[in-house]
Amino acid sequence: MDMDGVLVREESLVPGADSLIAELTANGISFMVLTNNSIYTPRDLRARLVRMGLDIPEESIWTSALATAQFLQTQRPGGSAYVVGESGLTTALHGIGYVQTDRDPDYVVLGETRTYSFEAITRAIRLVEGGARFIATNPDEKGPSREGSLPATGAVAALIEKATGRAPYYVGKPNPLMMRSALRTLGAHSENTLMIGDRMDTDVRSGLESGLQTVLVLSGISDRQTAELFPYRPTKVLGSVADLLGATEDPFGAKGTDGE
Repeated sequence: MDMDGVLVREESLVPGADSLIAELTANGISFMVLTNNSIYTPRDLRARLVRMGLDIPEESIWTSALATAQFLQTQRPGGSAYVVGESGLTTALHGIGYVQTDRDPDYVVLGETRTYSFEAITRAIRLVEGGARFIATNPDEKGPSREGSLPATGAVAALIEKATGRAPYYVGKPNPLMMRSALRTLGAHSENTLMIGDRMDTDVRSGLESGLQTVLVLSGISDRQTAELFPYRPTKVLGSVADLLGATEDPFGAKGTDGE
């Protein structure tokens, strides 16, 4: 399941989220919480969720930063990267033994930060022009804040792409690579797994392309009207995760609207 818009909104719990996690745990149903946000480590996110009343283990949190690190480890073990991002991304890359450098790196890896530096972006542009491969953790163009929208990884990646003519490879949702890496970490198979998300363009699409059944909840970004604009459909549309309570053994018996 996605995190923001599904379990939490800003710093508030989505009603029913704590009961759903408790029900999944009581029934021995494995789950993974996914987020395209690469700013925080799983430990940071766990602490944030605990403050809001959700007790989710670190190993049940999967970020685009972890997916990016896993991808780079399979592509070029022991490589080097120039990183634009925060601790969630730098910690993940340190974890796979990557050297972080601004001198002739194998990759430029762009993640999310609340303080994008023009100097860092300029350096990234010059390194990509010099031959570094361009990776971005996720394509989200903007993110929410109390004051309004903030530019996110996808928007800054577009700036670098425009300046260099080199498009990044996005690892996070909707790339099914992130979903499949989470499935491997969870030890699950797509045929027996359900994706719950609040965005048609990332959550539902990545679940669909990974062979999962999908639930769109209307507690976050996508509403019924915007969902109708997409050429694909979720398996089920529900108001929120509260509609899944009591239906964890048969989630498609939950009250909602069929996506078909």
